[in-house]
Amino acid sequence: MFTPLICLVTSGDGRSAAIVREAAAAGVDLVQIREPLLESGALHSLTREAVNGAAGTACQIVVNDRLDVAVAAGAAGVHLRADSFPASRVREVAPKGFLIGRSVHEPAEAVAATAQGGCDYLIFGTVFLSSSKPPGHHVAGLRKLQEVCGSTDLPVIAIGGISVENAADAIVAGARGVAAIELFRRCRSVRSVVSQLRQRFDTPLDLV
Repeated sequence: MFTPLICLVTSGDGRSAAIVREAAAAGVDLVQIREPLLESGALHSLTREAVNGAAGTACQIVVNDRLDVAVAAGAAGVHLRADSFPASRVREVAPKGFLIGRSVHEPAEAVAATAQGGCDYLIFGTVFLSSSKPPGHHVAGLRKLQEVCGSTDLPVIAIGGISVENAADAIVAGARGVAAIELFRRCRSVRSVVSQLRQRFDTPLDLV
């Protein structure tokens, strides 16, 4: 038995500091700062504010693909794109205890990331239909999620179209947690969403 991890991915609008503070206080385990439109200085400022906002909680802050910003701002780690540099290279220069994740989209990518070494976790998607993706974007589905989870001994976090209603399905398929953008961006209360997710996870399911 384990407690599924909940990850909030920022929406890319550059105004995420407030929701990060709310998420940390609500019990979100991991926040991925994903702000591709921000320049380095603004990204550093946002990340530092997020780190300060999560201080005193169990929430960890990682920065999408910017190792330099993550280290400089005191974040817990970095999340690498699927086509980014090897996690093993990051591990060589990162501070002790630094958290390193990677996005994958196929079982083969999960196998390669595992064999390469350096990763602490993987994020796989898009699992369900997602409003944050363009029309026609490929949806992997639960079967592919199950294949990815079975191809690695690293924790896999499911992303893409995650909702309160389907999150537990991803856990049953083998994911160790769920990550979401729209689920949190559109909600009135992050605390309420986290509470609902925890209730779903605590119902009698075959979480092995």
